[in-house]
Amino acid sequence: MAIKFTITKKSKKSGARLGILKTPNGIVETPSLVPVATQAVVKTLTSEEAAAAKCQALIANTFHLHLKPGEKIVKAAGGLHKFMNWPRPLMTDSGGFQVFSLGFGRDLGVGKIPSASFGGRKTVIDKNAQPQKVKITDGGAYFKSPVDGRELFIGPRESMKIQEALGADIIFAFDECTPPLAAKSYIERSLERTHRWAKICADSRKTGQALFGIVQGSNFRDLREKSAQFINSLNFDGFGIGGDLGESKADTKKIISWILPHLDESKPRHLLGIGKIEDIENIVKSGIDTFDCTVPTHYGRRGIAFVSGGKLDLRKSVFLKDKRPLDLKCDCAVCADYSRGYIAHLLKAGEITAMRLLTFHNLYFFNSYVEKIREKIKSGKI
Repeated sequence: MAIKFTITKKSKKSGARLGILKTPNGIVETPSLVPVATQAVVKTLTSEEAAAAKCQALIANTFHLHLKPGEKIVKAAGGLHKFMNWPRPLMTDSGGFQVFSLGFGRDLGVGKIPSASFGGRKTVIDKNAQPQKVKITDGGAYFKSPVDGRELFIGPRESMKIQEALGADIIFAFDECTPPLAAKSYIERSLERTHRWAKICADSRKTGQALFGIVQGSNFRDLREKSAQFINSLNFDGFGIGGDLGESKADTKKIISWILPHLDESKPRHLLGIGKIEDIENIVKSGIDTFDCTVPTHYGRRGIAFVSGGKLDLRKSVFLKDKRPLDLKCDCAVCADYSRGYIAHLLKAGEITAMRLLTFHNLYFFNSYVEKIREKIKSGKI
């Protein structure tokens, strides 16, 4: 069996649940953050450091690993676990997020949740729209390589072939991560493609890896429910919830509530690309088991530390004379050994070690925060 998921406790106060996700490379206690290791590395950290920061599992990026070094090199090195010296569970995404990020995301300068700068505009992408740099067809997507400019094509069969060569424990069906600000007519057409691709992925799997199907449908209830029902019918090992998830935390909670009743509750549910510290308890209470997010690492590389009272911007000169650790309540190695002043100095001096120290601390902080949520579920507090 590729994976085994056991629910050990269900909350009586919310949809939260505790579980054990067993994979060929170890277990994940859920709910759990799955930090992003885009190019087979958590940026600035070794795999040993990622483990020391309490990371239970990581998710790598199929599209970027296909570009460099290429899945054949990874496979020849013994697979992704051996290649990156990560003896714990691994996921790979499908490449579907790049259909959005390199396409409409880049065209509009927008992420999965649109910023206020769009001035309340709701629809800018109609049924027949195409992004400038990506061509989306019923068979898959054509990209221009950001490495050398050559044309690339990835469809469901190609995505499966790449992910199977990479060898992660959990892989995802190829989908289109839909953009915010899209008309319902566009989402309907995209959903038909994503469902067709999901069926091809389910039918073409050749390995014992766990395969998760992805529910799409944007912020339209009927489409989300339709997608959940269809993906649930294909006998996937688990589920991803993808695409744009509304413009607020309330929207995200509502969209998740439309989806989960239509999914087999005995299988794990992964929320793709959402996991800000203020979102985590809400998505766990909604019934999510695992979720990936770049926030702790992305912010760390930009001088931001997450601490008990909020966030610290260590780029500010006021911290240069601060002898305190980043967080007096944190027991990570960075807080034990280094001061705010030293890290602020490293940032001012342009030293990359500052990024490493902040990335380690942020991951440890986030993972410890999720540990506390698991304890709250265990004790019946949420």
